[in-house]
Amino acid sequence: MCGIFGVVYGRDARIHPAFASTVVETLFRCSESRGKEAAGLAVYDGRSINVLKQAGSVDQFLAHPKYRDLMDAALTEWAVATREGRPAALAMTGHSRLVTNGAQTEGDNNQPVVARGAVLIHNGIIVNESELWRRNPDLQRKADVDTEVLANLLRKHFDESGDVVWATRRTFSEIEGAASVACFLDDVKQLLLATNTGSLFTVSNEQRTFLAFASERFILQRLLEEAHVEEHVGKCSIEQLSAGNGVLVDLHTVGTHAFNSLGTPVAAAPASAPHEPAQRERVEIVDHTKSTKSLKRCKKCILPETYPFMKFDAEGVCQYCRRWKTIAVKGEEALFKKVEPYRSKDGKPDVIVAFSGGRDSAYGLHYVKKKLGMNPVAFTYDWGLVTDLARRNQARLCGKLGVEHILRSADIPTKRRYVRKNVEAWLRKPELGMVTLFTAGDKQFYKYARDLRNETGIKLVIFCTGNMIEDTPYKTGLCGIDEQDHGMTLTGLHFSDEMRLLWYYFVNYLKNPGYWNESLWDTLDAYYQTFVVKDDFLYLFHYLKWEEEEIVGTIRREYDWEVATDTTTTWRIGDGTAPFYNYIYMTMAGFSEDEVMLSNMIREGVLTREKALAKAAEFNKPRWPTLREYAQIVGFNLEEAIQRINAAPKLY
Repeated sequence: MCGIFGVVYGRDARIHPAFASTVVETLFRCSESRGKEAAGLAVYDGRSINVLKQAGSVDQFLAHPKYRDLMDAALTEWAVATREGRPAALAMTGHSRLVTNGAQTEGDNNQPVVARGAVLIHNGIIVNESELWRRNPDLQRKADVDTEVLANLLRKHFDESGDVVWATRRTFSEIEGAASVACFLDDVKQLLLATNTGSLFTVSNEQRTFLAFASERFILQRLLEEAHVEEHVGKCSIEQLSAGNGVLVDLHTVGTHAFNSLGTPVAAAPASAPHEPAQRERVEIVDHTKSTKSLKRCKKCILPETYPFMKFDAEGVCQYCRRWKTIAVKGEEALFKKVEPYRSKDGKPDVIVAFSGGRDSAYGLHYVKKKLGMNPVAFTYDWGLVTDLARRNQARLCGKLGVEHILRSADIPTKRRYVRKNVEAWLRKPELGMVTLFTAGDKQFYKYARDLRNETGIKLVIFCTGNMIEDTPYKTGLCGIDEQDHGMTLTGLHFSDEMRLLWYYFVNYLKNPGYWNESLWDTLDAYYQTFVVKDDFLYLFHYLKWEEEEIVGTIRREYDWEVATDTTTTWRIGDGTAPFYNYIYMTMAGFSEDEVMLSNMIREGVLTREKALAKAAEFNKPRWPTLREYAQIVGFNLEEAIQRINAAPKLY
């Protein structure tokens, strides 16, 4: 999700304008890890709330002349008023945006959002946004961003009651999803902070003349170190605003008033004097489920003759079915024993759960919290091709479970540019084994998981993977490698297979100079993080049996986990790249990733061949809307790409 942050300064001779400015810039730079697509700032100086926002990076924002003008004016006025003994106030809230709803090129979609006298920043996703707009026809919508409905509702309920706490409780009781907010109201001399996930932390000094907040404890720790805060304001302490809690910060005295019960039903508004309210271009899509019907397929599973290293015996059964070993998991008892040494004794977070928002990680987060009884922190690495669907599902789970969500965001425009250059290079010389290059940019999630252990002090990291039913050996098979057993972990690939894979990539880089582009170092780092650096993560489905009905049923029933509208599969729907590479595999190789999974399900006895064939026919239909969205986001011409894929050499 996005990064929100801010600071409130009280009357304190030790706080100089240069230090005040450094704090804001440090918070901006430290929060940029959560979103790099837009930045914004609101400055409260006691007389006005000045808002500035723009698409682009934090560096671009801080270099903007209007930013410096805004800061200089506010800091000068505050310093003069403080020196002359006049009433002085200075508070700032900032936002580094990871785009979810609403394009960042449209200014109204960026934050802070201004609505009806409210200036609000928001980290999270409101998943019932459309319903809230329908239920409140008196509210005027100006943008696409979901944050706008939050600001409108909060203002509306405050106008009804004149009570910020009641208005906040009422607003949080109506929303679904994740929300951590900071809000100025133009007629209230308080800053509102509230969260239903716990992704909000404050740091303040003992004299209560300084208070800052951010989306992560680590950001505030860096602030203390890099801005030398305690040298200026004295000893400071960091506290988490836990899920379901809020606090009002007085903008003149920096005094605080805490409150709770966010999200619970609220009574009628308290009696008080009402406030013044205050045609689409089409591309050719070819359904290849029909063109591969003539392929010879295994008599037991549904894999075709074009699958890597495929051989059939006299009975027409493939070698993969013959050598399949029934999946044996370590069991729930072993899992409980494994995690027991890591359990916290005081309720503090004790495990990091890698959380993509997909079905396995959603169930995994549920399981760790509800079944293992641990106190997880969810972790997501967003490299630019995590879909809005996945982000909404992340918000649902974290919001309902009250789980802190730590996000690491890549430089998304740069990552997408890398993908585009590699897609364009690949299209010049299509080679099936090189398709995995399109997803190389996401492999730094291993690195960030390791980093988080050091940053948080939480030693246990759980990846909700390890399920052999989702094993995809064809990816290395298309590189000419009949891989050895790697225990269903990428980092477990055998050294000899790693070297053969590296050689394959090297040869293809020589054949196709287009790959020698600016993404090379990022790709090499992905290889290093995946295959060279070994890990000691815990893989959930090494212990639990993977049961699709239980997994999907639980998250659909308990969290209203959202499915895609352009496919009936629930696998990989949070990954924007999957529809594109599956189109390539179906077109050029005659099988898809879904067919590999369905074949494994047949071998495990949880699906009949007839049902698998029917599901494959449905799953393999090209996902038109998502394909167009992927091409638009990455920045290549889909029609041209489809034509080149269709014309590429086939394995059949």
